[in-house]
Amino acid sequence: MASIPSLLTAAAVRERANRLLELGVAGKLDHFAVDLDRLPTVADFVIDTARESYPDLDIPFHSRWRHFEAGRIDRFGGLIDAAGITDPIRFGRTAYDLAIVSVLLDAGAGPDWRYHEAATGETYSRSEGLGVASFAMFASGLFSQDPADPLRADAAALAVLDAADLAEGFQVTAENPMVGLDGRARLLNALGRVVADRPDLFGTGEARPGGLFDAVLATADADGRVSAPRILELVLEAFGPIWPGRLLRDGVALGDTFEHRKLVTDDATAGLMPFHKLSQWLTYSLIEPLIWTGVEVIDLDGLTGLPEYRNGGLFLDLGVLVPKDASAVKRRWKAGDEFIVEWRALTVALLDRTARLIRDKLGLDADSLPLAKVLEGGTWSAGRRIAREKRADGVPPLTIESDGTVF
Repeated sequence: MASIPSLLTAAAVRERANRLLELGVAGKLDHFAVDLDRLPTVADFVIDTARESYPDLDIPFHSRWRHFEAGRIDRFGGLIDAAGITDPIRFGRTAYDLAIVSVLLDAGAGPDWRYHEAATGETYSRSEGLGVASFAMFASGLFSQDPADPLRADAAALAVLDAADLAEGFQVTAENPMVGLDGRARLLNALGRVVADRPDLFGTGEARPGGLFDAVLATADADGRVSAPRILELVLEAFGPIWPGRLLRDGVALGDTFEHRKLVTDDATAGLMPFHKLSQWLTYSLIEPLIWTGVEVIDLDGLTGLPEYRNGGLFLDLGVLVPKDASAVKRRWKAGDEFIVEWRALTVALLDRTARLIRDKLGLDADSLPLAKVLEGGTWSAGRRIAREKRADGVPPLTIESDGTVF
């Protein structure tokens, strides 16, 4: 029998998503029909998209670091060089501070928000804009209470950050609105409190998110290797309490977990579908600093694909997923609506199948083309591309209310 804590794993996400996909293929879901015959078309579209950006298929991981490199600028490398940071532990903690805070600010900003980067004169929107803006806030010392050490985030600064601080950093005005600004501020406040409360995970000398770098290193096996799913489990343990208004079962904060009545079990986990999208996105983003400091990360494909609107939109726009109620695409949904839960679960399971198809077509294996690269190359980019082809403003095929903490 499964226990509530077992839902705080990538394995649980994958197993339950595939259970719903099996029901969908059998025509037993209430909200979506599934047409697997359309999946090869998706794979071809993703390959075509990947070759546009990466002709040699030398694809990086899908992580926050790609957004810090918007415009092909190595912002973080320049920052590290300018600060003279050479010690690998200090480097890792700094990278983790930046990645953790930035990922928690990454939820959809809305279609009307833009960020103008004064240094380059470039204007960015959506994920790239959020990445570049949060990088600039980090570089300015906004997340540090120590003026002598601005390139960090610490519990004290995060706990008192307010929406006005973020609004200034994100250049939010009446003419440049951002969705979920208050939710982002509350999330960082909660992060500050959690970091202060868990010295075992974030350090005893200085309470900062980057202390998790040391905790991750401590999980290494006898050969010095770190497991990607184990990083996720640490992330979920560390940050589970920060998510607002989510499910709490048996005293366990379940984070990005929602209800779906078709997930029938005979234990306490009945009806629960975990996703941990932002946590897995964060985990992908925490893997690269480890690799950069010489740590081997194993079992990359133990993590799952990310159930967000670009990946999920790809399957909708290319006809793999078809809403049984045609008017569903005209409605405004909430993250906890079963329609959205079903869509996200099917997306997770279909990403695995798409990755296998892509590897077969390219003659590659999971070691040379892990899911993290398929997403970047990849399904996320292809989801954005097909959205632009289908809709002039490039918006996703579904409209979802965001509190700044899921999408």
